[in-house]
Amino acid sequence: MYQIVQGTVGDLYPGPFRKPPKQKKWGRQGRPMLLAITLGVVLVMAAIVAWCYYSASLRRAEILKTELLDLKSDGFIIRNQVNEVIFRMFFRSGSLDLDSCSKEGGILRCDQSGTGKLNFFIQTVRPKDTVMCYRVRWEELEEGRSVEHAMSYNGSHWYGGAEQAIQHWPMSVEGQQPPKPFITGDVYSNRQDFGSILERYWLSANATAIKINDSVPFHLGWDDEEKVLRFQARYNDSPYKPLPGQAPLAELSYRVCVGRDVTSIHKYMVRRYFNKPSKVPSEAMFRQPIWSTWALHKTAVDREKLLKYASDIQKHGFNCSLLELDDRYTSDYGEFTFDPVKFPNVSTMFQSLKDDGFLVSLWIHPFVNYDSANFGVGVESELFVREPSGQLPALVRWWNGIGSILDFTNPDAREWFASHLRALKTEYGITSFNFDAGETSYLPKQFSTYAPMHDPSTFTRRYTEMAIPFNDRAVVRSGYQSQNISCFFRLFDRDSVWGYDLGLKSIIPTVLTISILGYQFILPDMIGGNAFPNRTLGSTGLPDRELYIRWLELSAFMPAMQFSIPPWAYDEEVVEIARKFTALHETLVAPRVLELAGEVLDTGDPIIRPLWWISWEDEAAHKIDSQFLIGDDLMVAPVLEPGKQERDIYLPAGRWRSYKGEHFDKGPIHLTDYPVDLDEIAYFVWTG
Repeated sequence: MYQIVQGTVGDLYPGPFRKPPKQKKWGRQGRPMLLAITLGVVLVMAAIVAWCYYSASLRRAEILKTELLDLKSDGFIIRNQVNEVIFRMFFRSGSLDLDSCSKEGGILRCDQSGTGKLNFFIQTVRPKDTVMCYRVRWEELEEGRSVEHAMSYNGSHWYGGAEQAIQHWPMSVEGQQPPKPFITGDVYSNRQDFGSILERYWLSANATAIKINDSVPFHLGWDDEEKVLRFQARYNDSPYKPLPGQAPLAELSYRVCVGRDVTSIHKYMVRRYFNKPSKVPSEAMFRQPIWSTWALHKTAVDREKLLKYASDIQKHGFNCSLLELDDRYTSDYGEFTFDPVKFPNVSTMFQSLKDDGFLVSLWIHPFVNYDSANFGVGVESELFVREPSGQLPALVRWWNGIGSILDFTNPDAREWFASHLRALKTEYGITSFNFDAGETSYLPKQFSTYAPMHDPSTFTRRYTEMAIPFNDRAVVRSGYQSQNISCFFRLFDRDSVWGYDLGLKSIIPTVLTISILGYQFILPDMIGGNAFPNRTLGSTGLPDRELYIRWLELSAFMPAMQFSIPPWAYDEEVVEIARKFTALHETLVAPRVLELAGEVLDTGDPIIRPLWWISWEDEAAHKIDSQFLIGDDLMVAPVLEPGKQERDIYLPAGRWRSYKGEHFDKGPIHLTDYPVDLDEIAYFVWTG
């Protein structure tokens, strides 16, 4: 059973002149009086000086305060309306000379630090009654200097930042990391990179949010002993470049906003600072699964395997929104024609798939390998990212070899790439594309581009824009300021394991993180993971059977589902479970998700939400990383542990009805060892 558990001036007398009397010498008895008078004068003077200093200190204290914010030489603090300190920032690269500070209205200004002159200000902005914001800017006036501020965790839970290899919710960092460029990266190749999707935005459970300005050459580090995130601006030893004509003067500028609760302050920040998608992708992508050849066949895919895969999907009674032909369908990487050996009679093949009702997508990437026929074309037409001199294309190593990367700041390169995609669409009826890679980490350390990039992650943004013509069914894996690209953003590749390190447990924390960063049309990648032999839990070459089933159940409650390892690779019971949950996704989940997807265009609010979204005063809700909400009224609690057919579940305050028909009217409630069979996932509907 489970259990519910705060000097007087003397008068002058005129008269006849007389010889002044002889002054009396102070005798021994008069000396103490003289000493007392002298001491009295000194004390009076000291009191006057102290009063002047005290008055000046009071005036300075008045100057160094603004609404709910206190500025000190080594940082500042922000308080809430009940005088609790909810935000602390420390100045790590220098301290302010407070004598150089002044106050004008809602702006505190200082022009001197302990190391020299600077431009510094904090401006108070009250955009609405329930929100208070502070614009902060520290600009060094000498080249070569960096600016670093350290944000304290302040005992709160923080969310946001970036996709990571080991993902937790709320954020969890270990050890000490010196500030490094905050740019998009491939966490599968380098687990220490920041991930494929990131934004300069963090949010805390105590209703405080911080957004780093786009103009900052931004580096992020942390120190788990000091419990701080290190925000640094610098140009030295950095991929960031000053704008043309500007000196490389480091500037760290950001906005801190404080609200009534974590949900409302996040809503304000999203509406103020994030792009919004312009349309909702194809309804079929939400309702029916995508089927990919990748995990099943890897690069060994060919015509026969693709056609059999499509036939098996139909034979086992499954629907398909998109059939994705993944890696190595061309002879070389960087080409757009099909390998004639692996894919003979390719036109006939695509016509056969079309006749069977399949819409086909192709895997695509931004690399052209040096042994591709298109490499010479790219060199001759100057389509590639170049070495710093600008004379030669820069070579990069990626997971499929060595080549150059297309320069998507160059209109000619964009048109060359887009024209090949259009040709595939026209000639073979290709519906859309899966845009892989695009991370800034694949650029060489030193490079030049057609249009100079102040922020190297702009490259990611330019690449994601290539998906816009195909956005009804396009899938993209990287994102930076790309929320308005109206397509699906997929999680980075997962390993076929249970844990937080790119395993099953990492999916909910990652989906919640990128949702908070403004990306709502989410594809949680392939059910069961990549199935690489050295990164797969299972002895048959397939992901562990129980792991696969639990992964399938979780995916059914995400905005979209994607298969690669097919259910029939196991047994009939797994096939039946897959049928059950794809049907549940189509009838229960997809309609609610589509309704919320329409709201995203106006609000930017997450489709997949943390429990604190509806229970912001509840400390327990701030820490839960294995449950989530779809909208405000559907709560999901999957089993994520091996060998378990029960789990503990937390129900926020309110009236809930379980998928079994049980009613829970008191709250919040902890359900201990709540039974969940292998073919079930626990979910609850809010009823009031």
